[in-house]
Amino acid sequence: MLKLSVIGSTGSVGRQVMEIVRREPGKFKVVALAAYNSSVEFSKQVREFKPEFAAYASQDKAAALSAAEWQSADLVFNAAGGFAGLEYSLKALKAGKTLALANKETLVCGGELVTDLAKRKGVEIIPVDSEHSAIWQCLHFEKKAPFKRLIITASGGAFKGYTPEQLKTVTPEQALNHPTWKMGKKITVDSATLLNKGYEVIEAHELYSAPYSAIETVIHPQSVVHSLVEFKDGACLAQLGTPTMEIPVQIALTYPQRLATKAQRLDFKKAFSLDFEPLARKKYPLYDLALKCGKEGGILPCVLNAADEIAVKAFLDGKIAFTDIYTTVEKVVSSTAREELLSFKQLEEVDRAARWKAQKLIFKMQ
Repeated sequence: MLKLSVIGSTGSVGRQVMEIVRREPGKFKVVALAAYNSSVEFSKQVREFKPEFAAYASQDKAAALSAAEWQSADLVFNAAGGFAGLEYSLKALKAGKTLALANKETLVCGGELVTDLAKRKGVEIIPVDSEHSAIWQCLHFEKKAPFKRLIITASGGAFKGYTPEQLKTVTPEQALNHPTWKMGKKITVDSATLLNKGYEVIEAHELYSAPYSAIETVIHPQSVVHSLVEFKDGACLAQLGTPTMEIPVQIALTYPQRLATKAQRLDFKKAFSLDFEPLARKKYPLYDLALKCGKEGGILPCVLNAADEIAVKAFLDGKIAFTDIYTTVEKVVSSTAREELLSFKQLEEVDRAARWKAQKLIFKMQ
């Protein structure tokens, strides 16, 4: 029986983890839970699963962090949102726990810290994002397996066919209307700007030790092919499935075994098309900015993330235009000197400073 500590158990991914545990009695035991805020959902989870430990980060951050290093846990499933998720990941790895990672900011902001710690502790990081799970599956669950190229697919987001002029007047409601996925608000806006794919390139670089020149992004509107791996003989392997997080969440818990899911099946008795097109880079400047920050490394990816969190919230609150997200983030990044990445404490200070800069810029825009 696999003993789980679930961080962010009330979010969309966290709830899917709990549903899998519920569906597979005897295979898993939840020993620790952590969420940001108290909620009816969290109270229900505690009553149903009876963990040894449960805590709210909003009330006691130190206590919630204990969930990431809970002694009896075999695997820590990190589904926390935002920069806060990085500290949970570091705590879990330091404690020698296998880490199932659904928090993008862990590798975007703290890539070298996280991967170096995992190597030193001999701990596995299991990718949960659909794109990185797809790559992992195509590599037969071996992140060190050889490959020629990693190809990450992107739907193009809510504004795929929009002109630059049209983007100036789009609303938060339009941005949140993702064509294929149902996700949280922040990640849905990041999908519209394609910053989300920039983050995934950075993650792929860290997870698979891939040079940036060996990672590509391609537009695939149907979101059926979740990523591809090209090998040196020219063959490509792809992982296909309907747009759902249920499969990558479950395979992170059960690999190499595959269990039944409730995911909708692809129907090959009906005709359907799979389209691919090159990424129009000029339409998505935040994607290029993410790659620039990733390649330069150090603290810059953390700066990028902090500024984007503030800018996206301001857009969703109606304080700035959609196109001002890039303007804000770019100004914060360009005004920050690169420093080598040394510690989590350093990143906390970098995160605070970048958020303050972004807030100051947004205040001037209003």
